Amino acid sequence: MQQDGEWPAGLPPVRAVPAEEVRAALAGTPTVVVLDDDPTGTQTVRDLPVLTRWSAGDVDWALAQGAPAFFVLTNTRSLAPDDAAARTREVVRTCRDVARRRGVEVIVASRSDSTLRGHFPLETDVIAAEVGADAVVLAPAFPDAGRITLDGVHWLADGDTLAPVAESEFAADATFGYRHSRLADWVAEKSGGAIPADDVAEVGLGSLRAGPVTLPRARVIVLDAVVDDDLRAGVLAILAAERDGARFVYRMGPSFVRARVGQGGQPPIADADLRDAVGTGHGLVVVGSHVARTSRQLERLGARRELARVEIDVPTVLDSDDAHLDDVVAQVADSLEHRTTVLSTSRTLVTGRDEAESLEIARRVSAALTGVVGRVAGPDSAASPPAYVLAKGGITSSDVATGSLRADRAWVRGSLLPGIVSLWAPASGPPLVVFAGNVGGEDALADVVDRLEEAACA
Repeated sequence: MQQDGEWPAGLPPVRAVPAEEVRAALAGTPTVVVLDDDPTGTQTVRDLPVLTRWSAGDVDWALAQGAPAFFVLTNTRSLAPDDAAARTREVVRTCRDVARRRGVEVIVASRSDSTLRGHFPLETDVIAAEVGADAVVLAPAFPDAGRITLDGVHWLADGDTLAPVAESEFAADATFGYRHSRLADWVAEKSGGAIPADDVAEVGLGSLRAGPVTLPRARVIVLDAVVDDDLRAGVLAILAAERDGARFVYRMGPSFVRARVGQGGQPPIADADLRDAVGTGHGLVVVGSHVARTSRQLERLGARRELARVEIDVPTVLDSDDAHLDDVVAQVADSLEHRTTVLSTSRTLVTGRDEAESLEIARRVSAALTGVVGRVAGPDSAASPPAYVLAKGGITSSDVATGSLRADRAWVRGSLLPGIVSLWAPASGPPLVVFAGNVGGEDALADVVDRLEEAACA
């Protein structure tokens, strides 16, 4: 829901910063390696490579494509802190080693949630130690989805109403909850005081819209942003500082990725291109997200079209009942022959006694979900593949891509709604639609499925 410069009221007028200006400034700069803690960072961009594994050969392939950036899907948001740190370190070292052998440089970035969930500052600390970075640029704004940063405070929009992010359901996350909406205070909170608020500098909207910006010196630099022009103004300041020798780690939402690679907002994939991208028959919608927004979207999807609904019962899975999963596989394979099929976990969220136990439960449930999808739509399945697989929820999308479809290398082809919901074209297998759990209005899932089913049945 990209907004104009008069929203909220009383803001300074937008300073137009065309994407072409950023692309010109990118000439001769290193490739950006975007470590994505789930795959939804791809939803604002198109025509960039994605890796779901990070062998030297995979990284070499991605660098050979000549794109200004590529994504490495680390899925660290689903991992415990020590495992997330180890994986981040492994990916950074592999990418730097391959780049060194090719005689090129890379910049390593950390893409995470626009509602502030994820391992921070753990991941940026690991990256900074590996690459020798001076500071972290914190830019979580995602204007397409109504997430903006203003006066150093991160906000969520619901229609014309703005609410501080700490008052949202996302701040109550069982694993990554928080209390503060001002990003300087959030940094201090998440770092346990290791990075005090006084060590966080805010680059305000007034500065970004007044003219060229010189970035302040600080351990963390927060960028205000209400529209993409604000982010592109920040990117130009970052590129200027990097030309003068500064080394940053970016902790960013999806919109900063688009700004940093010099892409502007683009319309969703055209119907004709979508028909070429999907298969024939019906699609499989895989739902792992438990946020209220996803539940409402599921209700609207069911009200709009006839669906086959197949549910994995979470308590039964936690009791290690394999016969239940065999039955679920049979139901999904049969229903796909006749209609769009929704595969979901039971809607009551089961959490553990602490963060570690909650993560372990989430991993077991995700393994069950992706195992079923792999048996129906994966490369070893004997069944006819679905026309497409739509994965709802960031961690769900990651696990479906890596565990179910084994889509090691793919291209992001674009979005299915303005600025949200991305279509991947894997090297083999059905196309994958990556749909974050926390984006889109109540009709968004139904709108996307309508487009996909019309394309598949054309």
